[in-house]
This record gives sequence, structure tokens and C-alpha cells, in this order.
Amino acid sequence: MLPDLADLLADAHVVALPMRVRFRGITTREALVLRGPAGWTEFSPFVEYDDTEAAAWLRAAIDFGWTDHDAAADSVPVNATVPAIAPDAVADLLGRYPGCTTAKVKVAEPGTTLDDDVARVAEVRRVMGPSAAVRVDANGFWSVDRATAALERLAPYDLQYAEQPCATVPELADLRSRTAGLGVRIAADESVRRASDPLAVARAGAADVLVVKAQPLGGITAARSLVAEAGLPCVVSSALDTSVGLGMGAFLAAAAMSPGYAAGLGTAAMFGTDVTTEPLLPVDGRVPVRRTAVSRDLLERNAASPERTAWWRARLERVHAVLAGA
Repeated sequence: MLPDLADLLADAHVVALPMRVRFRGITTREALVLRGPAGWTEFSPFVEYDDTEAAAWLRAAIDFGWTDHDAAADSVPVNATVPAIAPDAVADLLGRYPGCTTAKVKVAEPGTTLDDDVARVAEVRRVMGPSAAVRVDANGFWSVDRATAALERLAPYDLQYAEQPCATVPELADLRSRTAGLGVRIAADESVRRASDPLAVARAGAADVLVVKAQPLGGITAARSLVAEAGLPCVVSSALDTSVGLGMGAFLAAAAMSPGYAAGLGTAAMFGTDVTTEPLLPVDGRVPVRRTAVSRDLLERNAASPERTAWWRARLERVHAVLAGA
């Protein structure tokens, strides 16, 4: 059931959270948090997404804010996230993720080289030791030829998997075939969350692992159904959410994530502040599965400018109309 727009806007707040490091090309994360009958929820599609794509994010916000979800566990393991930083900054950054034994390392960032990526991954492996799980995430920036060459150089660092090394499902299938002897599994992210058919990558045999995110897939209920139908191991990750959205992801991870993997839900460590006095920061390598209690004081202190607040409220109104029309 779609709540009235007035109900969505009744206790809605737009925040702009400064980030400790540049990630995904931004240094400030904007989000709209709102309160539903079940608790606080979040609507934060990236600003470049159109209203049709953002509709899934609003469905997720409604699913979490208007539905009581049971916690299938008290906490879930999470990975450290390493942006495209210099090797000499790696150790300090990993210190923000106490107890984490898995790291996801960004590679293929525009303006960087493969040598940069190899040096960064090598330093993560050195700092974390041989028993840690190390993943890389290329966000689809490599061609099949470049991805093949990159994974040949990165494979000696014992990668758990390579996330979205190429942009399309056929490219992922080709790469998976070419690199079968390297022992590096292929994970699909954008080919799931930004696809018109999220199950196409599984049917094509183009990935070994699915990376799923609660907001882009329409919420906990929809994402759980997709994971069950896909029949592949699943890792739950964040979409650079506030601790409210991370709570949504934690509920999904507790219910749907495959054993032996860490969720990408430790990203509150990337923010200089949050919307709560109890952010979902990693402790002993895990985050709790709970709803976030939002601080009114932090909502006020981190409020976006009046112009950006108006932009987000207008966006919510348009996306609500998209859902109403559907």
C-alpha cells in the first residue's frame, strides 16, 4: 500500500553528511530520512538517478518504514571499505574498522592506473595479513581485455572476488570464462541493482556471487525474493546510506546473506557525522541488526541547505507520483 504523500512528508528531513574521504566522486552525501509507523527509514537515490530508477528506492523506504521486519540475528559481519587512496593511507583507514577481517578495495577509479590499484591491494593484504578476505570493486569501468589483465595481476593477492569488473552481463560472462583458471570469482552489483531484469546475470551464468542492496532493489521484502530466486551466494552491501539505511541493509543481511561472507555495511565509518548518536559503526568486525534512533539535534545540525531540501522534497513528490501511476 502506498502511503499518502502528506504522510511521507510529515516527518521528513534532508541531511548533508560530510565524508572523511572522497568516495564515488562525492565528499558530501545527501539523504532524506523520514519516519513511518514502524520507525525511521531512508530515501537516498544518488542525485544523477532519474525518477523512474529512484522509484525502487522509495518502495524500499516505504517497505522499511511501514513494515515490521523481524531481526534474524543480533549482528552481521561487515567489511572495511578502502577507497582509491594512496597505499600510505591504507593502514590509518583500516583502523576505522576494528575487528574487520574482510576488505573491499576500490579499483579502476577514473584518474588512477592499474599500478595504483595493485599497490593499494598489495598494501591492504600486507596490513590485514594472509588470512583476511580481500575483494576488489571496479564499478564496471573495465573492458573485458583490461579486466582480464587486471585480474591476472591482482590474483596473486588471493582475492575473494572481483565485483562488477565489467559493465554488461555478456562482458561478465566472457570475463568469467577467460579468467576461470585464476581462481577469482566474479560478483555482480550494478548488473543486479541497475538492471531492468536483475535475474539476467544469474540466468546467463555471468557471476558467482550477487551483491544486493536494499534500497535500489525496492526494499527488504523484494530483495529477499530476488535472492531466493537467483540461487547464488549473496552479499548485502550499502548504497552509501546513513545509519538509518544501513539498518535496513542489516535486516536484509541477517535474513538473506550467505554464510562465510561479510556485508558491505560498515560504511558509516566513512562519514564525519551521522543522523544518530549511535551510528552503525563496526565493533569487533560486526554491526548490530536494529533500527536506528534518529537524533533531532543531529538532523538540525546536518540539515541540507534550503535549496537542496526543496530539491529533495520535490523529488520525493515526483517519485511518489511515479509509484502512484504504476
